[in-house]
Amino acid sequence: MAVVDDTTPDPYFHRLGDGRYRPTTHVQGAWSLDEQHIAPSIGLLTHAAVADHRSRGGELVPGRLSVDILGVLPVDDVEVSVDVLRPGRTIELLEAVLTHEGRPAARLRAWFTAPGDTADVAGTTFPAIPPVDAMAPWDPTTVWAGGFIASAEVRRGHAEPGRAAYWVRSDHPLLDEPVAPTAHAARLFDIANGMATRISPDLLAYPNIDLTAHLFREPAGRWLGFDTVVSFGPGGVGLTSSVLHDVDGPFGTLNQSLTLRPR
Repeated sequence: MAVVDDTTPDPYFHRLGDGRYRPTTHVQGAWSLDEQHIAPSIGLLTHAAVADHRSRGGELVPGRLSVDILGVLPVDDVEVSVDVLRPGRTIELLEAVLTHEGRPAARLRAWFTAPGDTADVAGTTFPAIPPVDAMAPWDPTTVWAGGFIASAEVRRGHAEPGRAAYWVRSDHPLLDEPVAPTAHAARLFDIANGMATRISPDLLAYPNIDLTAHLFREPAGRWLGFDTVVSFGPGGVGLTSSVLHDVDGPFGTLNQSLTLRPR
């Protein structure tokens, strides 16, 4: 299986051993500078699930990553544990939990399925987005604070409030060790909620309480593309919905449930 070996500059986390990890300043959150952005942690949970599966000789591929965000995280050491909820030779369900000082803060459930040769029927009608070079650079720190947002390079075509296509990459690896391409990409998935704003975050808070990605192939390359729609309902609930792209085209979808909180 291919791995991403991208160990400079500083990673988002350093491994301490025994399932413990130390975040760097690049995980600093956008809603509060005293908290972690959940995006790198989602990558860390994905990496832990994939690594656990591979350590048992598994060759299945992750098809769904579903994360429940249980609370805020300080920029402090965390622990990750993995359990097999449904073992199998053709499908397997794993759960990875991230805790801080014994308190669960994020829970990932990942379905793995058997790979196969379906190249003769492969395809999708999800529309393409303009290539990286066709989009203008955009500085997300003009809207958002924090080390994580500052770690990302963004090229964006902003159609209207709540609607945008954009490409994101970061020179900062997840860990100072090789990781699978899916975990490498997943460390950036949660940036989607801030790249197609409907309204200034100074006026309304809209953090996501979950994230679910469905993947129909493994992502490749350094750039991660999004085609995103943000919707706010009349009763305090919202949704950020994206189609995920790499340079070869769409490879999955991403949804985030939002809680809308007036400032």
